[in-house]
Amino acid sequence: MRTLSFNRLIVAMAAALVVFSGAADAAKPAKIDRRVDEALSEFREKITGADSVLAKSSGVLVFPSVKKAGIGIGGEYGQGALRIGGKTVAYYSTAAASIGLQLGAQARRQIICFLDPVALQKFRASDGWEIGVDASVAVITLDAGGAIDTTTLTQPIVAIVFDGKGLMYNLTLEGSKISRIHDD
Repeated sequence: MRTLSFNRLIVAMAAALVVFSGAADAAKPAKIDRRVDEALSEFREKITGADSVLAKSSGVLVFPSVKKAGIGIGGEYGQGALRIGGKTVAYYSTAAASIGLQLGAQARRQIICFLDPVALQKFRASDGWEIGVDASVAVITLDAGGAIDTTTLTQPIVAIVFDGKGLMYNLTLEGSKISRIHDD
């Protein structure tokens, strides 16, 4: 039994290393911008109400691909850009590590909409920002063809997760640390 637990630990650590392998060197800003453009285009095409929530936002933090993997111990990582008025103002990474009931691997698109200008200002002034510690974020998970009703969005910050590929039991953004990687 002890060997099985040790083997699970090794597999989980290997999965976490694969996820975090991109953490050491950030993608070039032009590459991040291209991926952000693709993610926003897909968001508008596949999700009803996307244009409304984007128009209502003071700023939008787009992570075109957040990869997560784990077996008991897991990790996730992604790079993206903060856009204000449709223009990139800074580049960020999101990362998290976790221990607990989890199994699988997944890649997803994640868009964090700052619906309140004060929340956006606090985010931009922070030196590393952790979801659930520095701010409470409402999470909406959508599949293609999903819809967002902006009249029911009452939180100052809303994260929209869509285009999930793979299977991951235990999807949460709680504890995700967001840090600046480049300035525009």
